[in-house]
Amino acid sequence: MAAATKEEYQMLVEQAKALVADEDDWIANTANLSALLFNTLNQVNFAGVYRYENGELILGPFQGMPACVHIQMGKGVCGTAAQTEQTQIVENVHEFAGHIACDSASNSEIVLPIFKQEKLWGVFDFDSTKLANFDEIDKKYLTEIAKVIFA
Repeated sequence: MAAATKEEYQMLVEQAKALVADEDDWIANTANLSALLFNTLNQVNFAGVYRYENGELILGPFQGMPACVHIQMGKGVCGTAAQTEQTQIVENVHEFAGHIACDSASNSEIVLPIFKQEKLWGVFDFDSTKLANFDEIDKKYLTEIAKVIFA
């Protein structure tokens, strides 16, 4: 079950494009997109970005409870998505080997790589209190939204 319907996501993609139009500051753009998605997606308790810098992921703008600041490549869901440069959908984070529990209320997660000029820039991270809250519909539309950050 997706965190939003296709119709809701289509509207979110348009809202995301409008939010970042004529703005090239990544902090402003990721802050606004995190707020938009945190307040719109169903049962999401974290929405934010980690940027790839100096060989690790470092916390960027987000909405939700305080989060881990540094994540090593290949560690947890975020580090795995960054290292593989592939979206990770985890139905039950408690069954994910090496899961980093920043918020014990999180039960499922989706992490999408963000690219700038075809190089890994960071990841977009979404946690949910609901098991199996994310699916291929989320992957499709959240990938579209991630692309607007540096469009």
